[in-house]
Amino acid sequence: MSGNQPGVQDRRSAPYGRRRLSLDIERVLDVSARQAVRAEFRYDPALPLAVSLELLVEGGPRVLWRIGRDLLQQGLYTMSGLGDVRMWPSSLEEGATARLQLASGDMAALFELPIPPLAAWLEHTYSLVPAGQELAGVDWDVTAEALLHGPASSE
Repeated sequence: MSGNQPGVQDRRSAPYGRRRLSLDIERVLDVSARQAVRAEFRYDPALPLAVSLELLVEGGPRVLWRIGRDLLQQGLYTMSGLGDVRMWPSSLEEGATARLQLASGDMAALFELPIPPLAAWLEHTYSLVPAGQELAGVDWDVTAEALLHGPASSE
């Protein structure tokens, strides 16, 4: 665990500058029932538009979601997202939390997570790849060729 934030771990995954944030969050089952969940957020600068979120429930399966980094950032301060992934702050006071709703088919899950460690971690991802620079390194000729004709073979 790190610093004075219980339930928070922040690690650099060598050697590629990937970042990971581990949080103890809660799944909101109803007004008075909650379930502890471990959330592993991962960011890879080579895939700069998305954050991977792996949810781990004790005794349950691992669930992996890929969520837009901008959606998470905006969801810390205002309603963000449409469809399967939505996020919004539940309060903006000290110790504030945000709600993250994930849906698939006819099932949905609502999670509550702490804003301060997630905000700090997201800020770091933007120092690795600034907003607006996510696609700066894309070779559009190669990308278009791969879309039209499939990936080039190396034979």
